[in-house]
Amino acid sequence: MKYAAVTAQLAGLGSDKWVLHDAAKKRAAAGHRILNLTIGEPDVPTPVELIDAACAAMQAGRTGYSNGRGEPALLRALSARYTHRLDRPIGIDRFLCLPGTQTSLYLVLRALCDPGCEVVLGDPMYATYEGLIRASGARPVPVPLRPETGFRLRAQDVEAAITPATRVLFLNTPHNPTGAILRPEDLRALGDVARKHDLWILSDEVYGDLTHDNRPFTSALADPAFEDRTIVTASISKSHAAPGFRSGWAVGPAAFCARALPLSETMLFGSQPFIADMTAQAISAPPDLARAMAARMANRARIIRDALDGVAGMHVSLPEAGMFALIDIRAISGDSVAFALKLLETVNVAVMPGASFGAALEGWLRVALNASDEETADACARIRSFAEGHAT
Repeated sequence: MKYAAVTAQLAGLGSDKWVLHDAAKKRAAAGHRILNLTIGEPDVPTPVELIDAACAAMQAGRTGYSNGRGEPALLRALSARYTHRLDRPIGIDRFLCLPGTQTSLYLVLRALCDPGCEVVLGDPMYATYEGLIRASGARPVPVPLRPETGFRLRAQDVEAAITPATRVLFLNTPHNPTGAILRPEDLRALGDVARKHDLWILSDEVYGDLTHDNRPFTSALADPAFEDRTIVTASISKSHAAPGFRSGWAVGPAAFCARALPLSETMLFGSQPFIADMTAQAISAPPDLARAMAARMANRARIIRDALDGVAGMHVSLPEAGMFALIDIRAISGDSVAFALKLLETVNVAVMPGASFGAALEGWLRVALNASDEETADACARIRSFAEGHAT
């Protein structure tokens, strides 16, 4: 039997990236006490008031069909949110509501790219980005993000990677897995490159509310000089501890939304109205939950640094935002998958190998910051014991 070429293009780019997470779950099911630091889950359950809002909407009959753009109340809430944050009017015609950031990114890339196009992005990158790009028919062009420059994408590196086939500059700020935040001057330089070469800018900003130690965050939409070519995606999965509700959006030029709307409607023709009502309530309130979560995660990153930095030649890179810290293990191993699997088997600590996020992060580990302080300290003690033995 014959299959579409996309199935071959995506082979190995889905669940294969999460082999450590799956191995940890199997080991836990077998009765082992696993400290699982693989996935970026919020460290608190979905707030009761948001669940109550969804339930109340369902009981009020908000269970019918929606439209392809989004429910009016949610569109108004998004318009108010971005108008306030960007300090200029952002109308409801500039939004498309979708189930989560992943679906939003798929829609945007599918709407912008033709087969044979190229998408320039930083390496390391979130594990699904390569598959999202290839699913559109485009080819990812990774640009190394260097620890010595804070893992921030540099305009000169992007420009060196551009070819006549380049269509999109794909940003992620705050960045997963490194936790780096692009500065206004970074975004300005990248925007200049995009304008010079007539590129779209796509920015995944799902961690925008989760900056550590009150660091400022600047959206790729902040500079109106580039808003005609910039599309931002986000969701409530991280910021509002609601990953299972799958509620996100894309915000960009009104012309883009009008062109992409038929594709969105072809994909699913509307999200659930009761989830839209919950989302509208969530994003209309101050981001108190996200700020508290970010403070706890920043503290856990420091726990990891204090426990492991310098041990057996390891180095801990503190994030500026998000749910992860990175550990450089190149002094003791150049194979992050083998190291992480052995770590799991030996001391029952599960972390993600850097290789899952691109070639530039081979020899690193990504450690989630959603376990308690006590569990994080316990995991560090186990990693230290394993690393010291591994290095001898």
